[in-house]
Amino acid sequence: MMRTRPLKVALLGCGVVGSEVARIMTTHADDLAARIGAPVELAGVAVRRPDKVREGIPAELVTTDATALVKRGDLDIVVEVIGGIEPARTLITTAFEHGASVVSANKALLAQDGAALHAAAEEHGKDLYYEAAVAGAIPLIRPLRESLAGDKVNRVLGIVNGTTNFILDKMDTTGAGYQEALDEATALGYAEADPTADVEGFDAAAKAAILAGIAFHTRVRLDDVHREGMTEVTAGDFASAKEMGCTIKLLAICERAEDGASVTARVHPAMIPLSHPLASVRGAYNAVFVESDASGRLMFYGPGAGGAPTASAVLGDLVAVGRNRLGGTTGPGESAYAALPVSPMGEVVTRYHISLDVADKPGVLAQVATVFAEHGVSIDTVRQQGKDGEASLVVVTHRASDAALGGTVEALRKLDTVRGVASIMRVEGE
Repeated sequence: MMRTRPLKVALLGCGVVGSEVARIMTTHADDLAARIGAPVELAGVAVRRPDKVREGIPAELVTTDATALVKRGDLDIVVEVIGGIEPARTLITTAFEHGASVVSANKALLAQDGAALHAAAEEHGKDLYYEAAVAGAIPLIRPLRESLAGDKVNRVLGIVNGTTNFILDKMDTTGAGYQEALDEATALGYAEADPTADVEGFDAAAKAAILAGIAFHTRVRLDDVHREGMTEVTAGDFASAKEMGCTIKLLAICERAEDGASVTARVHPAMIPLSHPLASVRGAYNAVFVESDASGRLMFYGPGAGGAPTASAVLGDLVAVGRNRLGGTTGPGESAYAALPVSPMGEVVTRYHISLDVADKPGVLAQVATVFAEHGVSIDTVRQQGKDGEASLVVVTHRASDAALGGTVEALRKLDTVRGVASIMRVEGE
């Protein structure tokens, strides 16, 4: 039987995502009610600009006083889609204190203060759901913390930012340079006017922190994630990648150490073989590869951003939280029992592609090989091209630690015969 008293929902933020949430709540009201077991009522919408026309939202529901809205005391669910750290953090904790559960899409806040928010939710017996914070419409958080709860996840490898994937895909398929591809992404609306959060990896790093925490039952904060942007990736890097049968993606990589005693989380550009499923992810799409003991390899693919896709994930959480509310229970909270240490980047082991500008004369290759050997980094392949006293030397290594590779590069820079280190890129997905 359906409960007649509606679940009251407040919406914090009514931009691209928030307006889609409100629209779907209205147009799919009957379906949502049937799925939850009670009608859903939009009880208030907090915005910064009250004079803006918002189609389908009654003017009397709009307010600029978000604090007063979450303090009402009669709300069942607060949906937070304003982003940022403050006032979102205070508004969420205030919502818990006044009896509401929370659905959020705020990756930055969850990556920084997820543990404190989970603790506040538990203290007040409320839900904190955030499927939309990591990969838009792609169901990922719920499979990790529920469907794979009986499995042991060892690795999460993925493309979790559509803007960067669009840019790198354009560079790969058209031969465009970074700036040209970024300009096209901006013109098409894929990149913000200030794309720093995307292209420097901050957005992906926040998502990696959330994914690692859930996958490994360990608290992983944004500061624990090694981050490198993709602004230095060149057309030459793509040419080298193609010669190796690879392409380049900005990857979020969360791994459990082979001995299971620690974890790592990192974001950086990497070469991956064209045979890997992530290599075929085009445009602004996202995809995440999960490797676990029992399930093996799983891939989740779809639109990772945008108003409607992100709203889809928000509404999915709203249905789950609404059902919990009616049943007088809560869903899964934070699972951090493993409390594994997060290892520094220097302990990460992978392969590397290093491009050097060197003097074109006898003995250079021997000098370079000696430096690699002295630092315990084994060379897999070497390719050299020379002309008019200048040469380019491309070295691909076997697996080595990041610390060992760093020491190798530092020593290479000191060689008189090495004019410069043109690029260093990790090789993943093999």
